[in-house]
Amino acid sequence: MFGASIGRGASRIIGAMVRGLARRRINPNLLTVIGVSINVLSGILFGLGHFFWAGVILIVANLFDMLDGQVARRTNQVTRFGGFLDSTFDRISDMAAFVGLMTFYARDTEFHSTLNVLLAGLALVGSVLVSYASARAESLIPKCDVGFLRRPERVVLLIIGALSTHPGSESLFANRMPAVLWILCVGSFWTFAYTVYHTWKELNRLAAPADSGAHVQSLAAATPDVAPPADAHGTPSKPAGASNTDAGRPGRARHRGEPRPALTKGE
Repeated sequence: MFGASIGRGASRIIGAMVRGLARRRINPNLLTVIGVSINVLSGILFGLGHFFWAGVILIVANLFDMLDGQVARRTNQVTRFGGFLDSTFDRISDMAAFVGLMTFYARDTEFHSTLNVLLAGLALVGSVLVSYASARAESLIPKCDVGFLRRPERVVLLIIGALSTHPGSESLFANRMPAVLWILCVGSFWTFAYTVYHTWKELNRLAAPADSGAHVQSLAAATPDVAPPADAHGTPSKPAGASNTDAGRPGRARHRGEPRPALTKGE
């Protein structure tokens, strides 16, 4: 109940913002550019070690990610280029956060950790693989939004890890970014593997009806025509009511008492 109330309240706030931006005819591509710029700022704050403020900025940045698409639909400004720009800038936003984390843990400070640098780098690779595999799969099958760790989940985990970082705190829930990096690393590669499996399964399912139809056609083409039965002398029998004239030569049948026509040469 409490979570649903928060969700309804957030939806009303976002709806009011969308209506305000739509009335001013704000270009949704401008919102996309603002969003990625704020995400890059968040990555810089990660690199400098200001994790808490990086998490706050990350929330604001992803608010713009929710606004641009809704404003585009409300103002009838949905374009193919807008979709391409949004997807491309989402990859930049992902990389900015992970590069910032790699920079922070690679610095010569008390928080230096080669393992965390490796985890952040692998999480970056996994996130790019998931995004690429999903986009490529949707050019082959209708939809491919499978797996439990896609971009929205990655963003939420990064925000949790950032807001929980309080150096010197002894709380069990503080400084959870290393644990978040483990989840992002393992979960991203699992999601990538499952995306590949799902695409393979769907392509086989879509190909099955076509293969069965081709098999039926090949069987029909391979079935020989059935010849009419032959008599005792090996001559094919004639259908009932058929005359010699019908079977052997063109023309009408002779009636009894009608003179036989003269033979011509070669007959």
